[in-house]
Amino acid sequence: MKTFLLQFFTWWNSQTLGTRVHTWRFGKKVGEDEAGNVYYEGGVDSEGRTRRWVIYRDYSEASKIPPGWHGWIHHRVDAAPSNENYKPREWQQPHKPNMTGTPGAYRPKGSVLTNQHRPQVTGDYDAWTPGS
Repeated sequence: MKTFLLQFFTWWNSQTLGTRVHTWRFGKKVGEDEAGNVYYEGGVDSEGRTRRWVIYRDYSEASKIPPGWHGWIHHRVDAAPSNENYKPREWQQPHKPNMTGTPGAYRPKGSVLTNQHRPQVTGDYDAWTPGS
């Protein structure tokens, strides 16, 4: 019952009721990533391409899509990572959640949200004055 109410009244928890019905009617499961997100395709979009979408395992955050699936869902590659032997590159990093608005958010020195002081100006900057 809780899942139904969350799908009915929120859009940020996994999927909405409308997405569930659309997936049931038109979706063909393509694969699943290591985070538990499930990828589907079905139907045609306005540009004539196959429509692709993701159902997130929990909280909907687009940055949770791994690089291989990102390329597939944005039509950069035709083969889904589940259909090929995809290996992440050495420079690709694991997902880190978006920390904006949380205590773990980045706050530089001098920010009003920290108790650190702004570094002193080094003298390589001259303020603009009108008419100079």
